[in-house]
Amino acid sequence: MSRKQVFIIGLDPFNLEKLKKTPEASDCEFHPALTVDEMREVEEFDLRTLRDLCFQRIDAHGRIDAVASYYDFPGTILTPIIAQRYGLPGPSLESVVKCEHKYWSRLEQQKVIGDHIPQFKAFDPFDEHAYRALDMIPPFWIKPIKSFRSFLAYRISSEPQFYECLTEVQEHIDYISRPFVDFIQEYELAAEFMEMKESCIAESLLSGHQCTLEGYAYEDQVVAYGVVDSVREENSSSFARYEYPSVLPQEIQFRMADVTRRVIQQIGLRNSPFNIEYFYNSTADEVYLLEINPRISQAHTDIFEKVHGVSHHSVMLSLALGRKPKPLEYRGTFNRAANCMLRTFGSGKVVKAPKTDEVRILKKFIPGLEVKMYVRDGMHLSELKGQDSYSFELANIFVGGRDQKELLERYNQCVEGLSFEIEYDEGERLH
Repeated sequence: MSRKQVFIIGLDPFNLEKLKKTPEASDCEFHPALTVDEMREVEEFDLRTLRDLCFQRIDAHGRIDAVASYYDFPGTILTPIIAQRYGLPGPSLESVVKCEHKYWSRLEQQKVIGDHIPQFKAFDPFDEHAYRALDMIPPFWIKPIKSFRSFLAYRISSEPQFYECLTEVQEHIDYISRPFVDFIQEYELAAEFMEMKESCIAESLLSGHQCTLEGYAYEDQVVAYGVVDSVREENSSSFARYEYPSVLPQEIQFRMADVTRRVIQQIGLRNSPFNIEYFYNSTADEVYLLEINPRISQAHTDIFEKVHGVSHHSVMLSLALGRKPKPLEYRGTFNRAANCMLRTFGSGKVVKAPKTDEVRILKKFIPGLEVKMYVRDGMHLSELKGQDSYSFELANIFVGGRDQKELLERYNQCVEGLSFEIEYDEGERLH
């Protein structure tokens, strides 16, 4: 039997190794529709050029049996376009855009889970009267209608701060939002969203225990299979780590699964993995939906592998091949696992970044350790693209353990063994 030809949008060595270890990969060959370097850390997004490059590579190869992406924009947008062109299993472009266009998504959510979402309103960041038009009492969040990794997301506490943040938004809004809207306009989706001048959204604050539900839609069936806790830095909106399994009671997780089923069916997402970010507010005893992403979270792949013995790439791959995913069993080496974000809160030049030898030595002493480095000697942190508005992510550190105490001990051991030297810009506040 010939092997399945699987094209991945954003293929990179780290995730390729995870893919190869899944049971579904035994009869698959993996190819890059795009490499991760072609769609990350780029100066600008040319979606038509990227789409055509995907088509060229697939046509030159001569055969395709599946397409998938574990990366956000533009991977999630290109997946349904490629699937439709070659007659492959996958979600519709409209359902994906209903997840990714933050304002359109909120309107769809409002129809079926109105009690589980914040107040929201779209606005034009170039409108000099935007604050007054919002008619929202701070604090609240502002963000582009399309971004990733909290890019250009700001917590607003006052009118002066709102306009101060808009200066940054106006300068950089075209990096993701404009190419996103311009590109999907040619696919004749709802004109009221494609032609709206408002490119940002304001939302009332959500608070509580933050987590992400991983699930999938196979035909008309919606399945939730894991909840990952999102732990923030102290006194910051930046994430410190993703930890799995969640410490939330099963009853709360079941309620999230019910909200998930209703909203995914409303949006019409089918034959696709997804992850949904939630808050559980214990004071109100209620769950609130923050964001829907029509993909697996590649930030969670290693921690699923540590706990289940296989990453949830297996879910993504099964769906791409038109198969119903098999349940994940608890056959991993660790009871708990975490993806820790090593951050700095000041901008500057990286004088020295850890070398491969340092990581290799640490792996001898820390079982299951994986490190993804995002910086290199000589680069300025401002060169990192798609960062949140308050920090710079230097590396991801993946650790496993018997319990949370052992997790954090191993993370701290790793951090002590990694030598970063950063020459901070004058006036930067260091953490």
